Amino acid sequence: MSVKLRQLLNRYGRARRPIFFMIDFTLENYRVIPLDVMPDEILFSCETYPMHRSRPLTSPPPLYHYRAIDFASYQKAFNEVIRNIEAGNTYLLNLTFASKLWLNLSLEEIFYATDAKFKLCVKERFVCFSPERFVKISNNRIFTYPMKGTIDATLPNAKATILADQKEMAEHVMVVDLLRNDLAMVSKQVRVDRFRYIDEICAGSRKLLQVSSEISGVLKKNWQERLGDILVTLLPAGSITGTPKKKTTELIRKIEGYERGYFTGIFGYFDGENLDSGVMIRFIEQTEEGYLYKSGGGITIDSNAASEYNELMEKIYVPFL
Repeated sequence: MSVKLRQLLNRYGRARRPIFFMIDFTLENYRVIPLDVMPDEILFSCETYPMHRSRPLTSPPPLYHYRAIDFASYQKAFNEVIRNIEAGNTYLLNLTFASKLWLNLSLEEIFYATDAKFKLCVKERFVCFSPERFVKISNNRIFTYPMKGTIDATLPNAKATILADQKEMAEHVMVVDLLRNDLAMVSKQVRVDRFRYIDEICAGSRKLLQVSSEISGVLKKNWQERLGDILVTLLPAGSITGTPKKKTTELIRKIEGYERGYFTGIFGYFDGENLDSGVMIRFIEQTEEGYLYKSGGGITIDSNAASEYNELMEKIYVPFL
């Protein structure tokens, strides 16, 4: 499937035809659509391409609650990750699960009420409101911004605490190293422009501090003709898999025990000359049994099961509540 995806994206790139694209975690399911024939059931907005801006809710006051995976089940999966780290099969693995969510709003209402850098709604399927960019390409330069490390902004000395946390530092360094190597496969002069800077994110009624870095590289002229080669080479996104990427992705499928689907995939647009894209996190999926909210976090040898379980739950939120 990735061969067909690569060829399709290359064809649009050579033609310089503006497109929307969304690609799932496995690269087995995807949509690539010219922007001038976008179907009504897909709504999206990127930081550099704000097609659909947020607007206030006009429906009754929204209410939500959720039920996450029980801690015993989470710890069993967590222990399996640690066992594989000790065996040298992985050094960092992003462990995620689906939580049951009750919310009295439609996916489209959530999309429009949300103010996020990257948001996507496929009506009656899923919505995501992601703070994380995958890659941006402009003026023959490619940029990526891995996000690793989250803390409640209201905690005393929150910024200093998250930046001094050795476990969070180790996890962030591994992801930066992974994505630096990824960019080196498609570009030259790869460098870390900014290392471990802080962004503030609205998580419903709460504020979170998120640690990010900026990495860039220089692409060859006419990189658009290799659009598919570039994106497929970089997928799946390193920040939501782990390292080494191939083996860790295999372990994720085995340990998590559910299909991520489009969760932790990517979406974005290509305007014929530039590209922007987001990682599909902060993700609500509509099923026959109701909504599922998919979330998780990175596990390293220094991780604590209770802390990681709490992080999984902290990432379950509706941005405007």
